[in-house]
Amino acid sequence: MTQTAPAAFSVSPALKAVYQRDGFVHVPSIISREEASEFRAAALSATARLGAISDNAMFRQSVNVWREDSAMAKLTQHPNVAAAAEQLAGVALRLWHDQILIKPALSSKPTEFHQDQPYWPHSASTHPISAWIALVDVPVERGCMTFIPEAQGRTELPPTSLAAQQGFFDVAPDLMWSARVTVPLRAGDCTFHHGRCPHMATPNFTDEARVAHVVIFVDAATIYTGSKHVVTDPLGLEAGAVLDGEMFPRASSFTR
Repeated sequence: MTQTAPAAFSVSPALKAVYQRDGFVHVPSIISREEASEFRAAALSATARLGAISDNAMFRQSVNVWREDSAMAKLTQHPNVAAAAEQLAGVALRLWHDQILIKPALSSKPTEFHQDQPYWPHSASTHPISAWIALVDVPVERGCMTFIPEAQGRTELPPTSLAAQQGFFDVAPDLMWSARVTVPLRAGDCTFHHGRCPHMATPNFTDEARVAHVVIFVDAATIYTGSKHVVTDPLGLEAGAVLDGEMFPRASSFTR
């Protein structure tokens, strides 16, 4: 019997409209709960083996795991994630990096409001988008994400401290009075957010670690500025170079 290839993942026009308006959107079941359980185990194994670049009460962070762990590479290169990202962004994308983020059990430390893009050594990237995939159920009490909608156009803001409660609002005091949307997720759900969408994560008050995998994409034409970053520092890139090659593959290569 001839098997039919699975249908390509598609984001509805309604979800695209929400993303374009708000700068973030909740996409349920980007992977199955069974896949989420398998990737949770793989993520815990990978971080134990590879270590972390940050390990504190806010989170344990391991970066570019897809380069070192074949199991997690399957999630970073998951066709559903890449397809949804390009459909939402509306432009050709390439992988910037992935990261496992584990918020420890019974943690009292939130990850405070910030934008992602100011930390990155990029220019010519106007559609950066991150897929934040829950590998366990993430209710509010376990460290889910809160977003400030319709603020992704604030491209002038500098990087701020993830640990400083008022750090982001010191540079954007007007946004302190903006509405905030908190998005609890089931295992296998995902939020996509623009690299300039302000967001934070609540503390983890539960006795189970919050395990998430984040896949970050940028415009295919993104240029390296020469500023220091853990991903680009070892590569010997010259300022002005386009980020391409095997370290930064096209998102479309994951959906073929």
